[in-house]
Amino acid sequence: MKRFILAIDQGTTGSRAIVYDRRGRQIASAYQEFPQYFPKPGWVEHKPEEIWQSVYATVQKVLSKVPPTSIAAIGITNQRETTVVWDRTTGKPVHNAIVWQCRRTAERCDQLKRKWGLAGSIRKKTGLPIDAYFSATKIEWILTKVKSQKSKVKNVVFGTTDSWILWKLTGGRSHATDYTNASRTMLYNIEKLAWDKDLLKLFNIPATMLPKVLPSSGEFGESVKIGKLPAGIPITGIAGDQQAALFGQTCFEPGEIKNTYGTGAFILLNTGRKRVNSRHGLITTLACGPEGKVAYALEGSIFIAGAAIQWLRDQLGLLKRSADSEKMAQSVKDNGGVYFVPAFVGLGAPYWNQHARGTIVGLTRGANKNHLVRAALESMCYSTKDVLDTMRKESGLQINELKVDGGAVANNFLCQFQADTLGINILRPKIIETTSLGAAYLAGLAVGFWRNSAEIKRFWSVDRVFRSKRSSAELYLGWQKAIRSCTTS
Repeated sequence: MKRFILAIDQGTTGSRAIVYDRRGRQIASAYQEFPQYFPKPGWVEHKPEEIWQSVYATVQKVLSKVPPTSIAAIGITNQRETTVVWDRTTGKPVHNAIVWQCRRTAERCDQLKRKWGLAGSIRKKTGLPIDAYFSATKIEWILTKVKSQKSKVKNVVFGTTDSWILWKLTGGRSHATDYTNASRTMLYNIEKLAWDKDLLKLFNIPATMLPKVLPSSGEFGESVKIGKLPAGIPITGIAGDQQAALFGQTCFEPGEIKNTYGTGAFILLNTGRKRVNSRHGLITTLACGPEGKVAYALEGSIFIAGAAIQWLRDQLGLLKRSADSEKMAQSVKDNGGVYFVPAFVGLGAPYWNQHARGTIVGLTRGANKNHLVRAALESMCYSTKDVLDTMRKESGLQINELKVDGGAVANNFLCQFQADTLGINILRPKIIETTSLGAAYLAGLAVGFWRNSAEIKRFWSVDRVFRSKRSSAELYLGWQKAIRSCTTS
């Protein structure tokens, strides 16, 4: 009996495999990190084979806990924009994956911005600003590295990590992606739902290397036998991690909004069939509406969120575990005047300053490690306010509550401070790993495991509501000053 859905969540620092039952409950889960590579300041890479090995290992672990034959379908969600280029014959990568955080193509993006009218044209077609965050200039950069080997260039294919995992799961039989991931490449026309020929020409990218773009809930291929994973399991759901989280939070209708606090923080506002064109630093992107059908969303991408706590832990040794940050933040009555802008890889929405770098201001002799940890947590909340205020202004939609998810929202201090900063209710669901859940829902809908979105909506339940207790308007003014010091050249 096909009782479960297998979700693969391929993230920035690790991969997770989760088995869900018919009520959206986790039955088994496994996680494995993989190495991060920093060849130069501002550069971030992964090895595609190490990504795959982390996926393989976690899938094998969960399939040792449930009968492999009980899996009805597989869903995939992934770190977006991260670029993999591999040989279609051998299946071997021709270069390390260039991660979404990587800034190596920032100068190239600056050149493009100086071309009259180009930024407006690209935003109109793709919904995106010109930035090194997206895949286009990453693909271009890799192709320049292998251009001396003409046979390689003719034989290579591109994919974000969902496509790479799909290729591996299907034994190289399926080279595809979904609308949400395609919309993050800066090559995809979100009005026509097609790869844009003019943009491919601009970046000198052959159309033959691009994946086929399919609906997020539908047929992508079938698994080949890989260890405990049987052959013939349909792969029927794919979505970029943030769109998957939006779906997992059951934000199917216009005006529903979520924020995922992970390595970065990503706020998505469902605008339905209405495309809202931002003039103040937000992204217009494709998302999944009811039954996984194409919808539009406004997005604010904050590049560094939980990664700031990881940096304080791993690089400065200020705490042993990320979970310690809650107690440390609560041990001081306020931030002591300390503000931390973790712009390690530039600033995303609504600023889009790829040359900004991390800044700590307001240090005095009285400041200690607890103030720094608190400032890092507060920065996630201030950054969210930057984005949410802009979304209200541009969408014209009322936003009275915010659904939150991601590992960091287990931190009660963070959630309460976020409520105080925004002045609205923060809703933390019982299942905070909604990214993989969204992928599972998309896969299950395609094979009839769940009847419709209405059935799925009933599974969502709140763990705790955080209500605003006091205004943090004065503290937010300090944040705005810190941002100005960070971005002043």
